[in-house]
Amino acid sequence: MTTQNNAARMALILLALGLSAVLLGTVAGSQGLQAWWSAGSDGVSRQIVLEIRLPRSLGAWLGGALLGLAGAVAQGLFRNPLADPYLLGSASGASLGVGIYLSLFGGGAWALSSWLGLGLTGAAFLGAVLAVLITLLLARGVQQTLRLLLAGVVVGVVLGAVTSLISLLQPQVLQAMQGFMLGSTAFVSWSACFTMSMVLALCMALAWVFARVLDALSLGEATAQSLGVPLYWARLVLVGVISLATGAAVAHIGLVAFVGLAAPHLVRSLVRCTYSWRLFLSALMGGAMLLLADVMARVLFAPQELPVGVLTAVLGGGYLLWRVYRDADTCSGVGGRA
Repeated sequence: MTTQNNAARMALILLALGLSAVLLGTVAGSQGLQAWWSAGSDGVSRQIVLEIRLPRSLGAWLGGALLGLAGAVAQGLFRNPLADPYLLGSASGASLGVGIYLSLFGGGAWALSSWLGLGLTGAAFLGAVLAVLITLLLARGVQQTLRLLLAGVVVGVVLGAVTSLISLLQPQVLQAMQGFMLGSTAFVSWSACFTMSMVLALCMALAWVFARVLDALSLGEATAQSLGVPLYWARLVLVGVISLATGAAVAHIGLVAFVGLAAPHLVRSLVRCTYSWRLFLSALMGGAMLLLADVMARVLFAPQELPVGVLTAVLGGGYLLWRVYRDADTCSGVGGRA
């Protein structure tokens, strides 16, 4: 009961933090508080707040929540704390899809403005899904976790090399891809928020159904099989959750690093709970992390914006390095006392 109370308390804190960050995101921008204070009387200011800042803030939270959920599922499924949502090659596939799209249609305003349907969003999502399908084909299904992991690494390297080749042959593609590669929430609209919210709800429901399977896998695959856990169908559904959540997030906000890796780590360091709570808390943590990083990216060097992926890489990478250093000290201290 105490563990559930701690998890529920953490969920309320993260929800409050996310709501506060969304409100803060409606204030952050090149015009600062001026647009926010004038929103009630000025039509342009109202459009800036309601049609640009608010959907961007909600989109950043939803994208971070999708990555946090996918990261928690990946770490539980592969029983590896270093697993992240891009492990199955989805990031390289999305980059290749964007590279092919830009090489065919160019980096003009028409191509870059089509962030829904058959535009950059559709190309990125299709590339991510195809990469995961290739990974499943090479791994011959989801029965062998190690084979699936290795296939994802190989697919990611190969597709990344193909993307680099396209950029080498057509240098204008590389310049147009920079916003996508570094991560950006600037193009998120209300329709994108609706799409990501529907995907998040579906993925959360599916992951929650198989949360007990992840709990059993944490005890070892042999133990899970002895408990009669349906490992095949669980792996299949959970791989689908990782792919769908990652593809939807990457398609709308680009390649944002370390959120899906660091969010589950933060949750585990703050509260001990079962996966039914950990999945939910990781999504809330990922949403708060990415949204706060997006607000920082807007205000640190205003009116110029930093790519949000750069900040998440610096902050998330710094946190993980600190964790490794602290854990190394702890282990050495235990060994010394022994």
